[in-house]
Parts: sequence; C-alpha cells; structure tokens
Amino acid sequence: MRELAQSKPELIFLGDSITQDWEHAGPPEWDDFAPVWQRFYGDRHAVNLGFKGDTTASLLWRIRNGEVAGIAPKAAVVLIGANNLGKLHWSAEDTVAGIDAIVAELRQRLPNTKILLLGVLPSERSAWITETTDQINRMLAKRYKDERSVSFLDLTALFMRNGALNRALFLDSRLTPPDPSLHPSAQGQAQMAKAMEPVLVNMLGDRPHS
Repeated sequence: MRELAQSKPELIFLGDSITQDWEHAGPPEWDDFAPVWQRFYGDRHAVNLGFKGDTTASLLWRIRNGEVAGIAPKAAVVLIGANNLGKLHWSAEDTVAGIDAIVAELRQRLPNTKILLLGVLPSERSAWITETTDQINRMLAKRYKDERSVSFLDLTALFMRNGALNRALFLDSRLTPPDPSLHPSAQGQAQMAKAMEPVLVNMLGDRPHS
C-alpha cells in the first residue's frame, strides 16, 4: 500500500481476473497484453489492481481495508461482477447492489476521482448467466445515466458478431483444456481500450491514445 501511494497513480483499474490479465506478457500473442497496456496506459501513471476470483464483495473489502488509501487518481476503471454469477449464483439485483456499494465507497474515499464503470462482459458460461448479465447491465445503464462523477459503458457489442459471442476475442478456448469464453484475449482487450479511450481522455485531460 505504501508503494502504491508513493507511485502517485493518476489512473487505477479495479476488478477481477479480466483486469488482472493486463499483467500477462506472452507469447503466445493472444496472451500478450503488455503491448496494448503500454500503448494506452504506459505514460498515464496507471496501476492495475485487479485480482483473480474477486466478487463485488471481495473488491468492496479491499477498498474498505486500505487498497485506495493515500492515493488520489484522476480516474478509476471498475470492471466487476462476473464472479458473482459463477459458483455463487448471485441475482442481478444483488450484484448491482454490490456494484453500487463499490461506487459509493470510492466516492467517499476518492472524492475527486472520476469513475468509468464498465458493464459485466458477455460470456458463454450458461443461458442463466447470459440473461443475468444483460439484466445487470440494463440496471446499471439506467442507474448511472445522469451521474456526473460516474460514466457507465457497456462493451457487450464489441464481443458480439452476427448475434452470437465472438469467440475469437476470448482466450479461454485456447487453453488446455479449453474453457467457456469469459476472459478477453489481448486482442479483445485492445478493442476495450479503444472503446474506453474517449471517456478516459475526458477524465484524465490528456491526449488521445490509439
């Protein structure tokens, strides 16, 4: 925590394994996130605080127990909720309540930080998870549409092609053994970075990165 405070980050990323994947450096190319991170965030004093397996409750605990103590970033990117829908099987309402609590806690602890809240990304784990993900994102879009300090961005469309999930933008099917699509590949997160860029440029007050 002391090291984080000393680094004086201007941009932080909070989330689960999808966010933590930014730390991967390939080969293979689909698992090499470093070039994309460097291109978009390398000169922005950015810090990745994603942790594998985190639910909304886990992230809330981390924030309440010092994760953001002693820092004052200009912007925070929050992507959380996918693990609520796995073994835990939380409802859309409970997951949104958890996300709301995270946003409220960040507002209290980082009052000058603008928040880019990302919708839960699509996956192909089950029909129930797909429907619940859609419910969560619809609820979040309605809740945060008029917020000044929070910008909500649903990136679902980036990962769809002809009405179905575009598996080419996920890394899970390339694993041995393969898993259902859940984690974007480096190419998938490059598309995410491009979509997020206009919002982050406004929040950070710097030049566009591409």
